Amino acid sequence: MTREFFQTKFALDIVKIMPDLLPRDPDPAITQAADWANVTRQGPEAPSFREQLVCIRSLRSALGPDIPLLLTLFSPLATTFRFVGKATAIAHLHEQPEAFEQGLRMLAANENELIGAAIDAGASGVFFSCMGATSTDLTPEEYARFGRPYDLQALESAQGGWLNTIHVHADPSQKGDTLYFDRFTDYPVAVLSWSDRLTGPSLSEALSLTDKCLMGGLDERGPLVHGGNQETEQEMRDAIAQTGGRRLILANGCSIPDESSEEWLRVARRLVDTLA
Repeated sequence: MTREFFQTKFALDIVKIMPDLLPRDPDPAITQAADWANVTRQGPEAPSFREQLVCIRSLRSALGPDIPLLLTLFSPLATTFRFVGKATAIAHLHEQPEAFEQGLRMLAANENELIGAAIDAGASGVFFSCMGATSTDLTPEEYARFGRPYDLQALESAQGGWLNTIHVHADPSQKGDTLYFDRFTDYPVAVLSWSDRLTGPSLSEALSLTDKCLMGGLDERGPLVHGGNQETEQEMRDAIAQTGGRRLILANGCSIPDESSEEWLRVARRLVDTLA
């Protein structure tokens, strides 16, 4: 399905793997804050990791050497959200910070090993989704302690990839949220992705904040989902105008809803050809 969607149906420039197999839940399960200290080491031989490497090798063989291929991964902090829920993870972070950090350190070590193996298997880099760097979730100081160090630890092995991308995630339901975008401008990656249509900064503002390539321009809850040729074209032209067409990968700011019709994605694909 990954190859069919990205290459056959829409002929997109980048193929992005979104694994169904996430890192296995901690065993024993985490039920209280102190349990984060018990997170164990997990290498590429673990089933959830091993199958991702099989997928990468298979896709690289089918795609050939030149098409960019990214593996989606979630940061150590984002992984804790996925294990126990964001509200519970943040409560644990405040209740037992040292134990929580011990878990983050182990999750980052696991991801570090997987990222290196993924690039060796043929990935062009990772699409690394970072959650929690918003005013609704954590303070800047808290993200500096519980987010950034473990992001960077995980990404140490990514330097063999040439298209590593940080996605700074903001929950679309959190209106008025402030994104700590400036905390990511020096990350060791080539591309920064975020929902520029839903939260700041704009593409033009971001262009002055970093020398990295920007990925965005299209509202993942806008015309791509609800339809409208003119509206979609307007977003595309505006994104190009904001950046002058420089350092821009035109894309949706985050994942569109699974139930979205492909009709409007086809419209967007055709419009890209008219703007080229």
